[in-house]
Amino acid sequence: MPLTRSLLAAAFGAALPLCAQFISADTYTRYELLAPSSHQFRIIYEVTETAPLAKFHFNQIRPGSEASDEAVYDAATGQPLKFEVVTGTQAKKDAPDQNLIADAHYIEVHLAHPVPAQGEYRLRIEKTYMDPKSYYAEGSQDIVFMRPLGIPRDSVVLPAGYELVQTSMAAQVLAEPDGRLRLGFMNPGSGGQLEVKIIARPLPSSKASAAKMPRERAYQDREILYELLDPSTSAFRITHDYTESRPGRAHYINIVRTGSHVSDPASIDLDSGQPLKFEVMTAKEGKARKIPVFENPVDADDNSEIVVTFLDKPVAPGTSVRLRLMETYTDPKSYFMDGDELVWTRTFGRPRNTVVLPKGWTITAMDTPAIVRTLPDGRVSVYTVNPRNDEVKVWFRARKRAIQEAKP
Repeated sequence: MPLTRSLLAAAFGAALPLCAQFISADTYTRYELLAPSSHQFRIIYEVTETAPLAKFHFNQIRPGSEASDEAVYDAATGQPLKFEVVTGTQAKKDAPDQNLIADAHYIEVHLAHPVPAQGEYRLRIEKTYMDPKSYYAEGSQDIVFMRPLGIPRDSVVLPAGYELVQTSMAAQVLAEPDGRLRLGFMNPGSGGQLEVKIIARPLPSSKASAAKMPRERAYQDREILYELLDPSTSAFRITHDYTESRPGRAHYINIVRTGSHVSDPASIDLDSGQPLKFEVMTAKEGKARKIPVFENPVDADDNSEIVVTFLDKPVAPGTSVRLRLMETYTDPKSYFMDGDELVWTRTFGRPRNTVVLPKGWTITAMDTPAIVRTLPDGRVSVYTVNPRNDEVKVWFRARKRAIQEAKP
């Protein structure tokens, strides 16, 4: 998973450690394969610029691909942004500190405002590539799309009227409204590429699926981070990011999981870097105030504890708001001591989940495949990707490292 800046350590003036290097820049790419004879595919690339106070974003045009029909939009406002295609040498004039390849070509995006010191800037970049080495015909009927995908989340849309014959990597398959097949890919790794090869061939006829399709898992952009505190407290700090794009929404409701108790909440609008107002209340209190607490009122539990974040204004059509919510949970059923080891057991419903052990603790057992890394501050992180539209149960144990005596 890409490493970026620290986790808003200075947010609201709090003196938090600069240690959350695991928050991702959150990229997603959609490839729409055009007529096979053209060797072209349309790319819709969603990316977040996270460098504080940056005025530009640089998107490299992949070597071997010929780009055309470029367009760039501010994902928060939906407004187009100024851009130009430049070489790395030219780009260095505006970004001397960036690691840019001198003879490579980049789409240089002029941001409408600098990246907030405590926020980020979301972009949507559209372009068409022509690349005969990535997209070509094979035999009399088959077409091949073969390309290494290096970002965490991708999808590939086949041309209309084509069936899927082969895919080299695990993919979720969905039908577009017009009948085209969309393949969703999630990269469970930490920086490696998915070597994707797709083979498809034309069908005699094609009709759009009438069945209700599941959500594309790769497109879901919720991320969650658990930072485990002293295990004797059963407490952990949660940071989760969410994009609200439903027109008219003026609140975000976080329903506290049964068995957990919330404290020390905070909310921030990442697009502006500004804090947002919030309140902790019961679902009954929220409903009495006409706040849309539950999507399905039949399942509402009036005693549920909720954290309500109040947006500065309702979401307008064509716009969105990226929120970061922070809170401390206490949950003895999920996080507890067993002898001299801590135990973490919890179900994850989001696609990407990171759990960070307290400093000085190390993993001794883990039942769910995950990526384990040691952060620069010495803490151990466990990163779990759930590619399904359901929950995965995660369980692990950890032990405190023995203090080694210094050698004379």
